[in-house]
Amino acid sequence: MQKWPKKRTQYPIIALVFFVFIVFSILYNESNIQEIHSKHTLPRTPPVPLDKSSACQSTVKYSGKRAEWDSFKPKTDGRGEMPESCDYFSGEWVFDNSSYPLYKDSDCPYMSDQLACHKHGRQDLDYQYWRWQPHHCNLKRWNVTEMWEKLRGKRLMFVGDSLNRGQWISMVCLLQSVIPAEKKFMTPQAHLSIFRAEEYNASIEFLWAPLLVESNSDDPVDHRLPERILRPDSLLRHSSEWMHADILVFNSYLWWRQGPVKLLWSSEENGVCEEIDGFGGMELAMEAWAKWVDSNVDRAKVFFVTMSPTHFTKQEWEPGSEGNCYDEKLPIKNGTYWGIDSDFPTMQMVERILTKLGSKVNVLNITQLSEYRKDGHPSIYRKFWETLTPEKLADPASYSDCIHWCLPGVPDVWNELLFQFL
Repeated sequence: MQKWPKKRTQYPIIALVFFVFIVFSILYNESNIQEIHSKHTLPRTPPVPLDKSSACQSTVKYSGKRAEWDSFKPKTDGRGEMPESCDYFSGEWVFDNSSYPLYKDSDCPYMSDQLACHKHGRQDLDYQYWRWQPHHCNLKRWNVTEMWEKLRGKRLMFVGDSLNRGQWISMVCLLQSVIPAEKKFMTPQAHLSIFRAEEYNASIEFLWAPLLVESNSDDPVDHRLPERILRPDSLLRHSSEWMHADILVFNSYLWWRQGPVKLLWSSEENGVCEEIDGFGGMELAMEAWAKWVDSNVDRAKVFFVTMSPTHFTKQEWEPGSEGNCYDEKLPIKNGTYWGIDSDFPTMQMVERILTKLGSKVNVLNITQLSEYRKDGHPSIYRKFWETLTPEKLADPASYSDCIHWCLPGVPDVWNELLFQFL
């Protein structure tokens, strides 16, 4: 019988080729994964949080670097504003001592000594009696019960600097009187203060975040420092607090008007800061905030309060005169008045950024209506934490506070406007 030659199997060769392919694939994929991680992962060691002891090891000029955020495109649904049928922000102040003030400072146990002007010696009380009247419509009349119903089951949080804190105190004073003493609580914390009304399961809160992004000035009390350092790519310290609020009211302006700031990027390991002017620093912070809003806000109602004006130069409203807001008793009647401290380029920059957010943000445009109120500041009628020298006491204008606002007063109207939106 003829024997056929035995055929050699090809299985070992096939197995070898398959094995080489598997090894090559694993090595290739691993190299790709390592490359992706090297590009996109955060530094292995998280940056040290900024506080009042933070310092730059050295300082260089701003390099032009921007935060690495996912790019976002301008919204096409239009910025959140008041109904077109009425411009609530264009109008005049009308004296109304029958309807105003909406509360007495002495009746509000949460009043700040920095804003309680009557308590600290101001005898002319006309500043409390002015009502904002839009030109072509009327503001809805303030209603405490209706406002509480709007807030039922919600967290209303003001985020920003001392001017936003003043608006928060105003809101608390406007609302607290109808809540029984045993059902309202104030919880002052490090940088988050909370007023809670048990009956409505609602809270009115204030978060100290004067630059919006993380900075060495985030201590609500001890923040007068020789240099201002911020992380333009870090919001986590503040956003971890505000992200669960239902209604958010932001502001930021005044702190950017105090000279250059220093940027310390989260990726910087050697303590090298970049110096930038206040305008540029604010633009970076606003972009970081806007991109957080764009990426994270779906349910919450977000407001941004425009710049609050100051009145340090009397010559602006009374040419040829010297002084500031001290001893001013009446609003400015000139409807076209605009103070030099309300910076147009800053307003345009903020407008550009807010426009990109479309209807995700509503704008409380309080600048022009507050410009008229040179009479509304505490000037010398407030508690000063520093000791005033005899020389200063002899010259009241030299230490007058022409930044903040007396309560009751102008911030109550800001909250009436907020009431319209809600």
